[in-house]
Amino acid sequence: MHELSIVMSIIDIAQKESSKANATVIDEIEIDIGDFSTVEMDAFDFAWQQAVKETVLENAVKKINRIKGKARCLHCDAVFQVENLYDACPVCREHSIDIIEGKELRVKSLIVS
Repeated sequence: MHELSIVMSIIDIAQKESSKANATVIDEIEIDIGDFSTVEMDAFDFAWQQAVKETVLENAVKKINRIKGKARCLHCDAVFQVENLYDACPVCREHSIDIIEGKELRVKSLIVS
């Protein structure tokens, strides 16, 4: 379950950033998670509930932004929404694509007090 290590890294980022701001509490955290980031959301939520106890994120509102997949065709250069890694280009039907959005996994913002 790599979701636990992801959550622990997010907690580490939050603690470092709150320390830089001389804050003891984080009111809200916003996280971008792409559809192709390999994060299993049920496992992420379970790990989150357990790991944030007694940390600066314990009472924080967690906002998750799911980032849909977007690809560029390597044959015709079309850009399109993609749901599966092996989807064909809707313009030329080629399967040679590059995922350009949807792999994100980042802390987008923190609101501290």
